[in-house]
Amino acid sequence: MKKLVAAAALVGMMAFNPIVGKAALGDHTLKQGMTSKDVQQLQSVLKKKGYFTYKKTTAYYGTYTKNAVKKFQKAKKLKADGVAGKNTFKALGVKTPSKSKSSASYSSTRLISTAKQYMGVPYRWGGTTPKGFDCSGYINYVFDKSAGVDLPRTVSGIYLRGTSVSTPKAGDVVFFQTYKRGASHAGIYIGNHKFIHSSSSKGVSIASMQNPYWAPKFLGAKKL
Repeated sequence: MKKLVAAAALVGMMAFNPIVGKAALGDHTLKQGMTSKDVQQLQSVLKKKGYFTYKKTTAYYGTYTKNAVKKFQKAKKLKADGVAGKNTFKALGVKTPSKSKSSASYSSTRLISTAKQYMGVPYRWGGTTPKGFDCSGYINYVFDKSAGVDLPRTVSGIYLRGTSVSTPKAGDVVFFQTYKRGASHAGIYIGNHKFIHSSSSKGVSIASMQNPYWAPKFLGAKKL
């Protein structure tokens, strides 16, 4: 019975916490509340070193993982905050990935040209192909097809990447806070206060940053 309760609690926590998309271990900071394969890899590394003592690894960064990280950090005389960042990964012997294509220069002209090829494609929840896109599926597809850039699958995951910019330029990704706190919608900035995205009401289309719906929901922009 206890096992069933624990399993249910874990599923519940995972359902209400952000999911981080594809990225190599050490590529970005991991902390409590996140769910990803990177977390499971981190647990495996800590388990081999004797710090993660739970019977099996999971993809959820919960109390067990945080405490394991803190113990390791204390042992290595690092700031024991339970957050796995650059210094923690270095101490663990995890090599921080070199600059990937996602942070390399790419042609914004080609990116936007590719993005516009899919104008009119319908919105589809969970969609990642020209048969139908959701907003993050569309951005993933365009960046991969035009520049070979591999991005996290979710908007919250993409938001963890790149460099924040105060004024977006063509090819940057613009983020919005819509139905929940934090980045929950995104599009590709194409210039002149406009961005292209997969809208739940219009599918792949162009919208104005100054639109009364989007303007107050603008969260920020990033160069990937």
